[in-house]
Amino acid sequence: MFEALYTVLLDTMRVKSIQFTITMSFILITVIVMLIVSLVLYNKFSRTAEESAFLNTQQVIEQVQFNLEHYIKGMADTFEVVDAKIAKSYGIPSDKLLEQLETIASTREDIVSIHLFTADGGLVTGIPTTEMRKNTRLLEQSWFKSALDNPNHLTFSLPHIQNLFKDPYKWVVSMSKGVSIQKNGKWVEAVLLVDVNFKTLDDVFRTVSLGKKGYVYIIDDSAGNIVYHPQQQLIYIGLKYENVEQALKFSYGKYMDVSDGESRLNVVRTVNNIGWKIIGVSYMDEMVTTRKEISTFMIWLLVIVLVFILLISSFMSARISQPIKRLKKSMEMVEKGHFDTYIHVRGADEVEQLSRRFNLMVSRVRELMDQSIHEQETKRKNELEVLQSQINPHFLYNTLNSVVRMVGNGKNEDVVKTITSLSKFFRISLSKGKNIITIGEEIEHIRNYLIIQKMRYKDKFDYDIQVDEEVLTYKTLKLILQPFVENALYHGIEYMVDVGLIHISVGKVDEKILFEIRDNGVGMSEETLKNILTGHVKSEKGSGVGLRNVHERIQLYFGSEYGVKVESELEEGTTVKVWIPVVMEDE
Repeated sequence: MFEALYTVLLDTMRVKSIQFTITMSFILITVIVMLIVSLVLYNKFSRTAEESAFLNTQQVIEQVQFNLEHYIKGMADTFEVVDAKIAKSYGIPSDKLLEQLETIASTREDIVSIHLFTADGGLVTGIPTTEMRKNTRLLEQSWFKSALDNPNHLTFSLPHIQNLFKDPYKWVVSMSKGVSIQKNGKWVEAVLLVDVNFKTLDDVFRTVSLGKKGYVYIIDDSAGNIVYHPQQQLIYIGLKYENVEQALKFSYGKYMDVSDGESRLNVVRTVNNIGWKIIGVSYMDEMVTTRKEISTFMIWLLVIVLVFILLISSFMSARISQPIKRLKKSMEMVEKGHFDTYIHVRGADEVEQLSRRFNLMVSRVRELMDQSIHEQETKRKNELEVLQSQINPHFLYNTLNSVVRMVGNGKNEDVVKTITSLSKFFRISLSKGKNIITIGEEIEHIRNYLIIQKMRYKDKFDYDIQVDEEVLTYKTLKLILQPFVENALYHGIEYMVDVGLIHISVGKVDEKILFEIRDNGVGMSEETLKNILTGHVKSEKGSGVGLRNVHERIQLYFGSEYGVKVESELEEGTTVKVWIPVVMEDE
């Protein structure tokens, strides 16, 4: 994915300078690396924040559990003291027992009442000495039935309104237990009731903080009844819902649930002895604040690093691209016809070698231009045109631009391959001033040309060269293949949608040498084919030397029975056949 993104970015910057390309490459790589690192750190910090939230909730709930167990134990101890006093009392009711109960009640502000009832619901004694209400349905009260069903077992009721007496109703939790008392000289079954003001517990729970929205609630372990909830009124009227079924599955643990569209962490702890479950609820979205702080830090860090990288990459890219810019400027001077240009570029090995080759090339061009004047006087002026076609500044400029892009992309192997092919290409083009070379050298020349064009056009075309071993040492005019291959590329294959194919074959036919160049390009019309050897059709992108030039050179050297024949059909391709005589090496 990153490679594709990088390629697209480079394609959009082809008209930009190499310095801009290098700078943007550094920035792109830095952004990608920083984004990856930022995502990793963000995820790590987010997980750490979630773990911290869980640990904080767990610690708070464990502290609530400890406080509640301590409170209940204190109340149970008080209840046992009351039970012990009743068990030691004879002739109940008695003033002494009432005095003892008042003393015990005075030791705790949260005790609302202490009363003793017979198994049939009759009030025996208790404090405060308030008249009972009628129709209290005492025998149907849950705490009363639990005490009779589980004698000698201390039972805690759910919070409820105390409605046994005529005093103002209070929200209480009832502790009850079945006991035996001596009444009128007989032992009878009775129920001891101690009501504790639930407001004391309510005040303790309301001080618990789990973030801005978090809270603690308590349920019993039998049916999941709400013992305490900070929004108990909303629970009763159905405006709020708690998933107590899920909480009942845990005695100790945690789980996630979604309530009203919000994700919540629930931590469960069970209170010993009475089986109440304490559930702490923390809202996960409150951790967004921490995540936002992390995100802000990452963004600022990325901005600072980008500014730093921009400065460093600008400096480095300027140092790297300066030699190539000087070489490019010299290419432009040569392109304008200033062949007295001489450069000496210091830099990467490939660039320095290319500058030396360029100087040699320009020097050789000057020599050939001088030679061309002499050859024009001797009716050989078209030889200079052929040589100039092979060192066309457009071709060299485009090739060097390709090298510059490859250097910018770090494709060193492709740079070496291209420069090597370019060097061999010009070496054969120069050929020490000779016009006659071996067929093997001509094939090597066109192969190097195709290698360079292949680097430029990527996967636009493929080529195939087949040569009979017998003809490799035979002689031929140099540079007779490139105009046809160049024409096939620029006018036949460049406009194709599919991959083009150039097939070159050389062999001996009827004591003649046949060069055949065949392509599957767009072909030529009959009118273009008719004028192809008249000089009226000329390459606009290529060498500037038409096929007629090659035809005339061959006939000039070898006679009118030799030369060039062209066959073409629109959408089918073009075939060029070049005939020359068999010229042995020793001739």
